[in-house]
Amino acid sequence: MLILHPEIKKYFPATSAGFDQIMNLKGEIYRALEGRRTQRIILGEHIYFIKQHQGIGWKEIIKNIFQLRAPVLSAKNEWLALKKLKEFNIPVPEVVGYGCRGVNPATLRSFIITREISQSSSLEELVKTWKQRPLAFSDKLKLIKEVARIAFSLHSNGINHRDFYICHFLLDLSASVNAGPKLYLIDLHRAGLRKRTPRRWIVKDLAGLYFSSHHIGLTSRDLLRFIKAYHGNSLRDMMNKEKLFWLKVKKRGEKLCRKHS
Repeated sequence: MLILHPEIKKYFPATSAGFDQIMNLKGEIYRALEGRRTQRIILGEHIYFIKQHQGIGWKEIIKNIFQLRAPVLSAKNEWLALKKLKEFNIPVPEVVGYGCRGVNPATLRSFIITREISQSSSLEELVKTWKQRPLAFSDKLKLIKEVARIAFSLHSNGINHRDFYICHFLLDLSASVNAGPKLYLIDLHRAGLRKRTPRRWIVKDLAGLYFSSHHIGLTSRDLLRFIKAYHGNSLRDMMNKEKLFWLKVKKRGEKLCRKHS
């Protein structure tokens, strides 16, 4: 399979040779793991990110199965996740290319190309300045509500991120302040896609969010604001109905904090 947006079709033939050319592209390496590499590339006047999957091998597949984790075999999972999130009004990088070749799950070769989100900053980078330059309360509240909206939209539509940390939220710095923050969700190659998200995966996602934001100076009231925005109902009602659920989130999040401290 080879799917190319018209803006990059001119650079590669829609053939097996075109697939090989894309898999051999070289650019600025952002991340390199066994079997997967993420690079920033330039085609013409535009900048893109490409994830190239070279196959993870049976050893890695078997290890993941024994750990009760779904192995990431190719770029297909991220391609499907990005398509699905767009349907639910969650900003994500624009896909301009996807390809996959092979039958053996251990040796699949694939790629996904997305447009660079220019003029953006991850929430992880953004919050590093909060202690020196505190964010206005109204702006902080808007960010909390938008992160909660994205989280609830994911989980209520059968999706869990599996790496749900603030570093995977990109704030569009070019968006109008009055329009509210525009947050892109990235790095979805491990996302779980189902008809209904199991509670344990929701807990894992929200615990990851708790862990990755525990050091940024959020107050207990900020956490309650997140819970209220996540459910969209009366905080009192939600805490009566979901108190045990949020205690599980907090307990798992604090366990992650201790593990990485």
